[in-house]
Amino acid sequence: MNVDEIRSILELVKEHELSEFELEIDGLKIKVRKSGGSHLVQMPGAGSYVPLPAIAMPATVPSAPRPVEARSSAEADAANADLAIVKSPIVGTFYRSPEPSAPAFVEKGARVKKGQVLCIIEAMKLMNEIECDYDGEVVAVYVDNAQPVQYGERLFAIKVK
Repeated sequence: MNVDEIRSILELVKEHELSEFELEIDGLKIKVRKSGGSHLVQMPGAGSYVPLPAIAMPATVPSAPRPVEARSSAEADAANADLAIVKSPIVGTFYRSPEPSAPAFVEKGARVKKGQVLCIIEAMKLMNEIECDYDGEVVAVYVDNAQPVQYGERLFAIKVK
């Protein structure tokens, strides 16, 4: 396992807000534990957790792949600086509209207000309306209709006014 592969693992730990991750491949066992703001890695023979050197990771990483754009990384960072990410507060099934034949609550490009319903997440036969906490514009919808979502999974990106 090389440094780039370890960096990828650390990015996944950060992206999915995991507190601990363990991987075993061909007898090599790696355990990553997030403590405070740093990552600790335990490898065979080390005995205890060893802090890794700081690795620059982006502040926001979407869970779904974005379309390829012809932007420099500086422009992309500036564009993401004012985005608010709406995450799922519960585990359930994501619905974009109140019923199958109805239009979606919001579409990409729609202006939203604080308190406006963005979607519904069904959990244990209860329909939970997820409201927006920001005034702004929907710039991304990360989940397809009727797909399962996990706690903390990214649902929408809102460009805050």
